Amino acid sequence: MTEEKLSLDMNEILNASIEAKYEKLNQSEFHRRIVESGLTRSTIEEISKIKKEPEWMLRLRLKSLELFEKIPTPNWLPDVLGSLNVSSLELYVKPDVDQTDNWDQIPKEIREYYDVLGIPESEKKYLGGLVAVFESEPIYSNVKEELTKKGVLMMPPEEAVKKYPDFMKDYFMKIFPASDHKFAALHGALWSGGVFVYVPKGVKITTPVEGFFIIGKEMEGQFEHTLIVADEGSYLHFIEGCSAPQLRKFSFHDGMVELYAKRNAKIKFTTIQNWSKNVINFNNKRAWADESANIEWVEGSLGSKYSFVYPTTILRGQNASSTSLVVTLASGEGEWKDSGSKMIHAAPNTKSKIVNKNIGFGGGVNIYRGLIKVNKGATGSKAFVKCDSLMLDEKTKAYTFPHNQVLEDDADVAHEAHTFRMSEDQLFYLMNRGIGEKEATSMLVLGFIDEIMKELPFEYATMLNKVIKLELDKLGAVA
Repeated sequence: MTEEKLSLDMNEILNASIEAKYEKLNQSEFHRRIVESGLTRSTIEEISKIKKEPEWMLRLRLKSLELFEKIPTPNWLPDVLGSLNVSSLELYVKPDVDQTDNWDQIPKEIREYYDVLGIPESEKKYLGGLVAVFESEPIYSNVKEELTKKGVLMMPPEEAVKKYPDFMKDYFMKIFPASDHKFAALHGALWSGGVFVYVPKGVKITTPVEGFFIIGKEMEGQFEHTLIVADEGSYLHFIEGCSAPQLRKFSFHDGMVELYAKRNAKIKFTTIQNWSKNVINFNNKRAWADESANIEWVEGSLGSKYSFVYPTTILRGQNASSTSLVVTLASGEGEWKDSGSKMIHAAPNTKSKIVNKNIGFGGGVNIYRGLIKVNKGATGSKAFVKCDSLMLDEKTKAYTFPHNQVLEDDADVAHEAHTFRMSEDQLFYLMNRGIGEKEATSMLVLGFIDEIMKELPFEYATMLNKVIKLELDKLGAVA
């Protein structure tokens, strides 16, 4: 995809010009409302029946519903989640299209969502596999032959539940149980769509695989589940993409990611989240790293009005390691980006590194909320946290809430945090050399997040550049 084409595409998305496509689609028969709104036992039973699930999965859903009704909303969340009426949402929306491995078989009105983002083109050029989810269901799933020859499994979790039930019983919602908090329980009750990947022992996948999720309706809930198991000595890079057109009312996203890295395995998990400005995003992400395994999180949280994302790694094997690189963009009045990472050191000689870069302007609010925990017995553990916030105006706010629990004397934990205002001296220096003020501001902002940008695939780094520049122009962050 050329840089000019990518820029045009992102302009189209960010300026909500596909809202007309949304109206056309919403008035067509490509949305099929299968269950009534309302979070009840009968709703859960109907979803499970539609998916033809085994009894054990229905029991998991119903137990999750019980927990959701009992567990209080976390008191540190803003009122928007505490007052959220889940029953007012459409909790399961099935597009009237069968899952396929051929883009041409997807109705034009639905495919246009993916075409404008360049997803089919990206798949051809550099992806080893892709699962695309629209509303509540996967509509496209394809894995290239070279991966299947190596024994790699990649499919929607609904399919894996039927084909590999014993495997799924061992792993599904075991890292992130429904009892963890209220919205994990909600996810357990309503999950639909997502991606399951298994990488066999010693297999190293050199091409990334991707799951791409689109919300196309207002007042909708989306609850996709991504489960990745990397067996001993294997490697996988998974890319998670999220998008939604500009809708008149809000929608709610409550996804979940579970990563298992066995001994000497490595998983890199990259997220580019670009929901529209009226999506409430709550994403549950957690990983286990066994002996000498490595988990790398790279998170670009750009869209949504409210976002709550905390990538977490439990370092449960000696010499395991993890990094979490997160960039957030709060770019307008009322936007709230609550992010951070959590590292649990549960074994000797484990290492972790967290880098959070928060950008705010136009009255947005950025919050870092992180945790480093070193358990007793995790001798020789090392943890480093760096949290930086860049504010481009006087209306913007940034807060940092680090939490360190060090229960082992033989451990090294360091935390540093910085809050910056845009440097007038740096702007003056660049403008004196013939660079316009908007371009100079963009250069300084992109330089601020360079540490994270260089970890992204080229196509996504380019997209992130464009999105940030367009946000700065659109919202008038500079004169």
